[in-house]
Amino acid sequence: MIEPLFASDNLVLAGKLLDAAVLRQQAIAANIANAETPGYRRLDVAPSFETELRASLARDDLPRTLATLQPTLAVDARARNVRPDGNSVELESELLALNRNTIEHDFLSEVVSHNLKQLKTAITGRTV
Repeated sequence: MIEPLFASDNLVLAGKLLDAAVLRQQAIAANIANAETPGYRRLDVAPSFETELRASLARDDLPRTLATLQPTLAVDARARNVRPDGNSVELESELLALNRNTIEHDFLSEVVSHNLKQLKTAITGRTV
C-alpha cells in the first residue's frame, strides 16, 4: 500500500541520478589516483545511461525505463591520450568534474531528502 508513494517518477529518477553520481565519484577518484599510471584509460559513467535516459524522456516512457536502467562505468572513449605513455587522465579536468559531480550529488540528495520529508509530514501531520 505504501510502495506507490516511493515509486513516484521524480523520486525514482533522482535515485537513479544519485546512483550515477556515486559511480562518477568512484571513477573520478580512480582517475585521479591513476593520473601517473602508464597506459591508464579514463573512466566515467557509460554514455549509454544518459543516452537511454534522454531517449526515454523524449518518447515519454520514463517509468518503464527507470525500472531497468542502471548506470555503469566504462572507459571514456572520447578521452584523448595526454601523455606519451598512453594515459588519458587530465588532472585539471578531473578536478573540475569532481566539483561538478559534488554539486550534482548535493542537489540530488536534497531532492530526495525533501521528497521524504514531505512524505513524513503527510504521514505524521507534523513538520518537525
